[in-house]
Parts: sequence; C-alpha cells; structure tokens
Amino acid sequence: MSQENTDNILRDAGIEVPRLSPMPEEVQGIKNPIISLNGTWEVTIDDKKTMPVEVPGELLMQGYELNSGETAVYQTNIVIPKEWINKRIFIRFDAVSSYAQVKVNGKPVVEHEGGFVPFEAEITNQIKPDENILQVAVQAHTISDILGCTSQYAAHTVAGILRKVRLFVLPESNIADMTVNTVFDKKFHNAKLNIETSVVALTSHASQIQVRYTLLDSNGKKQAYEISPVRMGNKGKKNLSSIVSIDVNKPNHWTPEGPYLYRLQTELVKNGKSLQKNIQNIGFRQIDINNGEVFVNGKPIKLHGVNRHAIHPLSGRSLTPELERLDAKLFKEANCNFIRTSHYPPSEEFLEAADELGLFVESEASLTWIEHHASPIWGLWDYKDPKFLPYMLMANIENIQANKKHPSVIIWSIANESRWSPLWDKVKQVVKQMDPSRPNAFHDQCWGGFNNAGSTADIANYHYPGINGPMATDTMSRPTLFGEYAHLSTYNRRELLTDPGVRDAYNQPLVSFYDSIYNHRNNLGGAIWSGIDDTFHLPDGRIVGYGPWGPIDGWRRPKPEYFGMKKAYSPIKIKSSSLNKGRLQFVIENRYDFTSLKDIKIIAEVNGKEYNLESKIPPRQQGVLTIPTKTKVKTLKLKFFDPLGFIAEEEFYNFNEEPALPTKKDRSLSYIENGNSYLIRQGEISYRIDKLTGTINSVDKNNTSILMKGPLFSIVPMNREDGGKNNIAGETYQRNIQPLQNFPWYVKYAANITINEAPDFISMNVDISFKEGKGNMKYNFYSDGRLEVLYNITEINKEVSPYQYGTVMVLPKSFDQLTWKREGDFSLYPDDHIGRNNGSAKLNAIQTSGVELWRKQPLSLWKDDANEMGSNDFRSTKRNILSASLSNNSGTKVTVLSNGKQASRTWLQEEYIHWLIADYSNNGSEPFYATPHNEGRISIKDDHLTGGVTLIFE
Repeated sequence: MSQENTDNILRDAGIEVPRLSPMPEEVQGIKNPIISLNGTWEVTIDDKKTMPVEVPGELLMQGYELNSGETAVYQTNIVIPKEWINKRIFIRFDAVSSYAQVKVNGKPVVEHEGGFVPFEAEITNQIKPDENILQVAVQAHTISDILGCTSQYAAHTVAGILRKVRLFVLPESNIADMTVNTVFDKKFHNAKLNIETSVVALTSHASQIQVRYTLLDSNGKKQAYEISPVRMGNKGKKNLSSIVSIDVNKPNHWTPEGPYLYRLQTELVKNGKSLQKNIQNIGFRQIDINNGEVFVNGKPIKLHGVNRHAIHPLSGRSLTPELERLDAKLFKEANCNFIRTSHYPPSEEFLEAADELGLFVESEASLTWIEHHASPIWGLWDYKDPKFLPYMLMANIENIQANKKHPSVIIWSIANESRWSPLWDKVKQVVKQMDPSRPNAFHDQCWGGFNNAGSTADIANYHYPGINGPMATDTMSRPTLFGEYAHLSTYNRRELLTDPGVRDAYNQPLVSFYDSIYNHRNNLGGAIWSGIDDTFHLPDGRIVGYGPWGPIDGWRRPKPEYFGMKKAYSPIKIKSSSLNKGRLQFVIENRYDFTSLKDIKIIAEVNGKEYNLESKIPPRQQGVLTIPTKTKVKTLKLKFFDPLGFIAEEEFYNFNEEPALPTKKDRSLSYIENGNSYLIRQGEISYRIDKLTGTINSVDKNNTSILMKGPLFSIVPMNREDGGKNNIAGETYQRNIQPLQNFPWYVKYAANITINEAPDFISMNVDISFKEGKGNMKYNFYSDGRLEVLYNITEINKEVSPYQYGTVMVLPKSFDQLTWKREGDFSLYPDDHIGRNNGSAKLNAIQTSGVELWRKQPLSLWKDDANEMGSNDFRSTKRNILSASLSNNSGTKVTVLSNGKQASRTWLQEEYIHWLIADYSNNGSEPFYATPHNEGRISIKDDHLTGGVTLIFE
C-alpha cells in the first residue's frame, strides 16, 4: 500500500490526519509549559440553570442528564502566564464524548467528533493577555457514539469531558509530531532507533534548525546521541522533517517480563539554542509475523489476559490516574501479559502503566457492532454506505496518533464484532500505512457462518470458542486470537446472587481451556471476557450496565475468578513430582516467553524452613527442580517470584499421613414407636421421624433443637434469569434482582416403613411419594454417633436440568458458623478466597435494597459482602468436601463427613438455615458458557438418582 493510495483514500473521505503534538518537557524562557485545567467548571444544559461540574467526569454520574439534541456548555476561566505571550498556545482534550465545539472568548477554535481519543487546537489568536473564557459545547448520542455503541453499551448516556484537559505552550518553531520505531539486527543483539520528527517552522529558517536526540538508559546514562538537520518533507507535507536512524549497541529489550524503558530526549535547536525539549519513554521492541505466529524480539509470544473497560461505579467511564495504574498492576499480578482495551482506546495513564509494568496492549478504535444484531440501528442503516467511512477512518487514525509512542501497544484493533466490508479494507490500508510496525486486528469470526465476511486483517479473531477452538486454529494461516473467551458468569443473575460459589467453579475449567490455547502454535492467545465489573451507580438510585462480569469488581476487589485466572495464566506449571534416591524432584514447565528460571527467585519452605533454589530451565521448556534437603519432608511450599517481584506461582504439599479420625464414644441406641412417629435415641441425641411422611422432622440434644427438618431430597434447577429487564444485547443489570429460594421435594406420604435393629445400629427403610416423584429413603443410626441417610429416587414426574441435587436440612438460625475441609482444585488459596481448602465463615445476613449497596464503597473483603441469604463466604457452594460443620455459640455442632465428591451449600431462608449436601453440582447456568465451562450439565427425568449424607450431631 503506497502513501499515494492512502492519501487518495483520505482525500476522497474529506479528512486530514490531525495534529497531536508531543507534549513539551521544556520550552525556552518558560517555567512550566503545561497547565492542567482539571477541576471545578460550570455547566449549563440547554440554557437552563448553571451548575458546578467536575472535569474530567461523566455528566450523568454527577447528576446531569444530557439527552439527544441537547447541548451542555462547559465554561471556565483561564489565565495565561505572561511568559506565554508571543508563544504558540494550544489546548488538549484527552477525551470528550461524543461531540465537542470549543470556543475561547466566544471565538470558535475547534470541533471534534469522537469519544476516547485526544484532540488539540491552537488558541494563540483567540487568547487575551488577561483572563479568558473557555467554553466547550458538548452533545451526546451523536454519530460517533452510535458507531461505537458507547451509551448503549453502558446503559446510560456517556457524555462530557471524560479525560484530562491541558494548556501547553510551544515556541514559534516547534515539534508537531514524532514517530519512533526500533528495529533489531537478525540476532536481536543490536538495534536501530528510527525517528521521524515533524517540525513546524518557516521554510526560510530550515538551515538554522536542528533536532538533537539523546538516548538515556534507566539510570540516566547516555547511550546514543545524534544531531539531525531538518529538511522539507515529502510531497504534500507542509512541515519540515528530521529522519534519523541511530545505532544502539546491545540495548535492553522491552518485553512484558522485562519492561526496560529508555528515555529519549528530543530537542529542537535553533542557532545552537534549545527551543524545546521533549522526553518520552522508549522500549526496544520489534513485532513480526511469521508462519502463523507473532514474534516479539524474535521470540514467539502467547497472549494471556483480559478485556478491560474503563469503569468505576461512581465515576463511570472517567477514571483517575491512580485507578488506571491500579488496574494495570492488578492484572499484571494476576499473571496477565495482555490487555485488550474494549471497546475504545485507553487513556495515556493506563498505557504509561502498561509500559512500565509490562503488559502487551491491543488498542481498539471506538467502533462496535457495525452490522451486528446487538446494535439495532443496522436494521435501518446500510453498513456499506461510504458516508460512514470518514468516521471509521478518524476513529482509527486518532487511536494511532495518540498511542503509537507506547511500546506496550502491539496491535491496532480496527473494530469490535463488526462485519467486514470494502470500507474496512480502506481503513486497514490507512492503518497499515500509518504504522507498518504493528499488526492490525478486526474482531469478527474467522470461521463459521456467523459474522464471517472475509476480513483480511493481519490477525484473525474468534470470539467465544469452545474447548476445540484452539485445535481449529491449526488450520488458520493467520495468527488467531480469541479476542473474547471464557465469559464469566454474568447473565444468570439470580443464580449468582443465590450462590456465589458459581464463581469458584469457573476456575478449573479456565485452567484446562488456557492449557489448550497454550499448546496450539497458531493460537496467539486469548482475552477473558471481561476484566472489571461493568456497573454504574447512577445518582437517581439506579444501578445499570452489564454487571458483575469481571475477576475484579468495580471497587477493585479481587473476586474468586481472579485467583483462577492467576492459576490458569501461571508461567510456572508443576507437571509431576517424584522421590529419587531420597531427593524430592519436580518436573517444571517454564511458560515464560522470554525469561529463564535462572532469572527468577524460587523459595522452598520445607517443614517451615526456607531454602533458596536455582533452576536454569529456559523459556518454553521443561526441566527438573530438586529440593536439596536430607530431612524427611513433611510439608513443602514452593514459591516462584516473577522478575517484577510478585509471587507468580505457589503450591503446597502435605506429605504427612492423614490422622485417623478420633474414635467416637459409643452411644446407646433405642427407639420408641408411638401413634404418629418414631423416636430414636442415640445417646443424648433424639430423632423424631414422622410416620405419615417417613421423614425426620426434628433432632434434639438434651431437649435443645438442632435440626428442624431433613435430610430431604431436593433438586436445584438451573436458572438463567437475568432479572427481566428489557434489553437488546444483555445490558440487563439493575438494582432490583432477588436471589432464588430453594425447597426440598414436597412429601405426600410414606409407605412400607421397616425397621431393623442390631447392637450397633438401627436401620429404617421407607418408601416415599413426593409431589415431584417417588423414591426410597434409608436411615442408618450407628452407635458411634453417625447418622447415614440414603436416597434412591426412582421416578421423576417432569424433566429437569439440575444445577445441584442432593439432600437439604433445615436448622435453627443460631447455627450460623460454618467450617469446612475440602479437596479443592488448587493446593493453596488466598486466605480470603471463598474456595479455600480449609476455612470458616459466619452467616452475617443483611437485608439489602438491591443487588449491591448503592453508591457506598465497600470496606470489607469481597467474601464478606452479604445479602439476606448470608455472606458470600457462607452461602457459596464448597465443592469436594471432606467435612463440613455448622455450629452455634453454645458449641453444639452438626458435621457432615464426606469423601471429596460432594458439595456443601448453606444459606438463610425464611429465618432458618438451609444446608444442601449435593451429590451433583455443575458450573452454573451462564448462557454464554461454552465447553469446558458448560460441561457436566445434565437433564433428568427417567434417571434413578442415588446419594446421601453422613452426619454427626455433637
């Protein structure tokens, strides 16, 4: 694609590439060349009342509704420093949604269409020496908002000055643009730093002007230096230019695993005097595509990360710099190396953090669902109409102009989930001409019949594959990215409110899924959908958005999926262990793309004592790690530290023999039959079984109630209810969504009750007719204190798809303390994870006014959030239990003994504790789930279901 062809496309579309100046660090004679205009402004909507407003910030999140056709006029006063007079003065807006008209002292300065991208204008001629009035007229729901589905997606009007505003000053001759690219030699030892600088100056001054480049390492030591003259630009270019290629000897590479940054000083010099100095971070990083793989600095990469929206419950799509950096840090520490910025370009602050912390970024243009059923306007509009091309081009051009300086950005995403057309081909040509150093992507479906219209983007895409998706990429000639995959549970909203344990069940399938991605060469990687809960707490009392679909909540607290993501993306995989000649050895897979294990810290904690270990396993290789200790290993904790200092992987091994269960003191057994029931005594525990129903209707200890009812058979059906809000694309989150109640099967009557009595047990067998079917219950009372309840369901009246089934017990509300021991998916969990292998939780139920506390920053851990059914920790399913107990403050306790194959779930319902011991439990009812997350779902009708529970009352 030639520059001439690109120019023709732009000319025919009636657009020019806008100027976006590199921000100055120093300007001759100026103390501070940049002034922030952030703060409190005034806003007037449609000439009504003038009100204070914070800039940056969303209007609606501050209580100001901007409807279609209305105009919000922002106003503030600006004072220009005297030293700025006779210089060139500019104003920069980092993002305004979605249309802006800027005036200074009533004089028009610039108009801009498009959110989430910066734009600037020179205001030198409009400025007065004293105080000046700056006005910004903003409209919402304009064409760029519609093409980006910005407000539809957020389920509210996204309007206002969303990102920072600055004034800056430049000398008369100044730097207008810079493009920096790094290219290595064939061995990736030495590199060239290629720089093209555009300079605004009078042509007659060209001979007096030079550009001076100084490359500094992270310690400030000079690594390269060059002075370049400026010349007339290429044909059609208005500005002067400096083009240099600087040799750099053995530079440190920039990678996510070692994000080394140099500082490039660029000075504009006239007659030997520095007019302007700019400073920007430089990372030596080269991207290539070869034989279906993407290479960075000569090494194949595997992307593993998330999609990220800019979101906060109180500020919406407008974030503070601190939040932008925190997001990057949280994802980095979860072993992510990749962020897709769905579905608009990120802020400068986020990319600065990605550069410094080490994250690959796919920077996406703000274009979404063009000719997609999720955007209904395309039932009316023609997606091939050339009138849309200028907006499609500008969304991509401004994305590149803003973010090309960041080494973290490795992919330009042209659009999200849109249908390819000849218009997109023109956009791709312009994108490639503007930046041939980075590949481009287009998020459609690269196989199958849906949304697959022949994209020719450099990187192929597929959203929401199943477990066979990685294998399908073997047939693709292009690198194939799963731009969205492994969607978190979101739309089964009532089920999630009922059982947060669905979130813990997400994790092990994710590990399996990413293992498959990792092992297929042409599968570039994937980004989990999504990164952060998309919830907006509107000032009028509503909560809207797509809701809790991230491993991190809107308040930036890790949720259960966060740890699962960290395990799935772990760069260290312990494949097996063995004892060889008295030495404990582990087979280790190093999944780092660039880092040898010799460069990371490894600690073994043997029987509580720490040892430093060494390994030389190269990246993407396997090897053996030996524990150098002659003492008998009883417990072992292995910790692998990422080069940036956080723990990337941690495993725990307990080689102690499991202690034998304590011998239970024999309890005397007896039973009495009266007119309506059987009374069975087991020491100081009394059971009453109703003759009519054949079920236990009370368990007492010394005349104190322990159990009100059960165990009784119960099926918990799968439930995809999202709350019922009308929607077009699933944006159904709302404040008024309630959890689900669950009840045992309704017993109609019992028959054929038989009792067998022996010295060490009493056994009762009963046939039961339920409203929902028929079956048999068996109660075995043992002298060692155990009660074994077995069920055999022989008939089910109607077909049902269960989420769980098993036995339910009903206990007094005072039994509000849960403890458990289980065989979890992982050997070690964070102490605050609801899925930890050993733990305790309190009921702590509270009455809520909706799905979450409105506009209140939670002060507790996520596990301690609660609704009327109890805390997240208490009411979440604990899978694969070995034992679980409920107790009260008096020390009375009910314990379930199990074999690691059952699940326990407790909740408060109708002022009683309900306790389900499930013999079957799947991963939940999320409709977006594909394999492996939806595996294990069943439908039952003619099946015979068997199971039971073993209890001890103390």
